[in-house]
Amino acid sequence: MNAPHPPKVAGIDSTVPAPAHTVAPVSAAPGTSPVDPPHSADPPHSPYAAGAMIQDRLAGWVSDLTTLHELTERLARTDGLDAALKELLRAGAALVGARRGLAVLEPDDGLGPATTIGLGLARADLGHMETVPRSAMPYGALLDTAAGLPGGAGEVVHSDLFTEDGLHPRHREVAARLGYAASYALPLSTESAGRLGAAVWLYDEPAAPTDRRRHLAGLYVRYATEHLARLLDVERTRACMATIAEGLLPSRLPRVPGVQLAARHRSGPRGGGDWYDALPLPDAAVGLAVGSVTGSGPCAVAAMGRLRASLRAYAVMEGEDPVAVLSDLELLLRLTEPARCATALFAYCEPVLRRVTLAGAGHSPPLLVGERRTEFVETSVSAPLGMLSCWEAPSVEFQAEAGETVLLYTDGLLHRTGDSVDRAFARLHAAAASVPRTLRRDPGAVADHVLRTVLPDGLDATNGAEDVALVAARFD
Repeated sequence: MNAPHPPKVAGIDSTVPAPAHTVAPVSAAPGTSPVDPPHSADPPHSPYAAGAMIQDRLAGWVSDLTTLHELTERLARTDGLDAALKELLRAGAALVGARRGLAVLEPDDGLGPATTIGLGLARADLGHMETVPRSAMPYGALLDTAAGLPGGAGEVVHSDLFTEDGLHPRHREVAARLGYAASYALPLSTESAGRLGAAVWLYDEPAAPTDRRRHLAGLYVRYATEHLARLLDVERTRACMATIAEGLLPSRLPRVPGVQLAARHRSGPRGGGDWYDALPLPDAAVGLAVGSVTGSGPCAVAAMGRLRASLRAYAVMEGEDPVAVLSDLELLLRLTEPARCATALFAYCEPVLRRVTLAGAGHSPPLLVGERRTEFVETSVSAPLGMLSCWEAPSVEFQAEAGETVLLYTDGLLHRTGDSVDRAFARLHAAAASVPRTLRRDPGAVADHVLRTVLPDGLDATNGAEDVALVAARFD
């Protein structure tokens, strides 16, 4: 088979490196495709030569379809915008024969998110490119004009940045500094998705992709744009759910003499019902609460907001009796949302006396962290709210020493470890016991140390499906 095929890179055939530039197409006889030269050993008009040409052409089509299939399969396995943009750049570089590139995500509707991802370009390189007037860059020509819209010109080709007329001098200067001599840009736009951004590939030497490479790259980029549009919708939904969940939680913690407060919270990718609260109460007391509503998504977030608002009302009226607060909350949940369960822990703190009275409903026990002890507070076993026909459990009272910190947390902290319950509790205890002495005066630093130690990937790990809420109260 004599037809030249694009190099199979980006996971198709890792042994063949992507070339730095594209070789000019082989000249073809009249009536033949430039990528399908006739069989040199036979007369150009013989039946055998025609059959060989057809075979070569079919083989080329099969190779192209196989290449596109494997590349689109790799792209479909990405589940985040950054990962998808990186895969788009890698695959596109293999298709057009380039080595470096950048993708600019800038949805036309202005709702974001906006980002720039580079392939073979450091952050400083991208910064140098930003010094070029936007209109002089290939992505600017696609994003700011009708050329990048569906049905527009569709591509920007600079085959030689140092000899072409009309290019901005700063563009040539940056190209020389970064070591690229040509570029090929395509819009990330389709009729259904609209214009999402642009992708630019950079050549080390003057070059331009052949018609065949342009065709393959165009097909791939159209599919990639549809995939990016789906991921964009998911990302926006997650961001919206996280914003709503954060808006339902306290925007600031109260300042009460005798106690310092800190809180940390992250929602899972689907949005969940974990929450926390801290509110000042009469007689210089403070109420602390954490809880979790079953389920995920908008319904769970809305139920969390209703439950937290109700608990605040009950805490103001009878906060000195945590059992009464949770009993009222359980009755409300059973009457208004009988199909839903929730766990909750409410603590009535008297900072002057350093005394804490708490009650829990199916919730993990608090952790007391101090210079001389790190231990879980012994609480009675109780069922979650809404699980039984009538919830009831005794309260627990304990005394904190000066300088000790009480940690209240939701079960998501334990679940994110991926360990069994016993191992997760042991991991949490070890993390609290290892807090450096220099950090123990700051409850926020204590909370951050515990989270970093228990969750090495941090709260922002993309695979963290569980919500996490943590409240730290340090007594003076």
